[in-house]
Amino acid sequence: QVQLVESGGGLVQAGGSLRLSCAATGRGGSIGDMGWSRQAPGKQRELVASMTSFGSTKYADDVRGRFFISRDNAKNTVLLEMNSLKPDDTAVYYCNAIVVYGNIEGSTVSNIWGQGTQVTVSS
Repeated sequence: QVQLVESGGGLVQAGGSLRLSCAATGRGGSIGDMGWSRQAPGKQRELVASMTSFGSTKYADDVRGRFFISRDNAKNTVLLEMNSLKPDDTAVYYCNAIVVYGNIEGSTVSNIWGQGTQVTVSS
């Protein structure tokens, strides 16, 4: 099965930058869309950014222009460049991916998640 491992979280002052990375490991499926979501204390998890294997991107309104998502299909990795960080960006950031397991009889689609990495932005 495919698993996701995130890294790059940490503590940064407001206005600083961080780079999050996520690597998909394992075999048995094809990876489609990949992205990042976050969950702050007392708030629901929200989609931050996503990217298809063809390069199409989506961003949450409050991060557009500050965050940038990229991926390397050959390495099955996805990156999130976070700039001009604000205290409101403080959250646990989760990598997710859509994995398709298929054969001649049909296919199944799974939405998998990493364990999360903490991002804390101080004022």
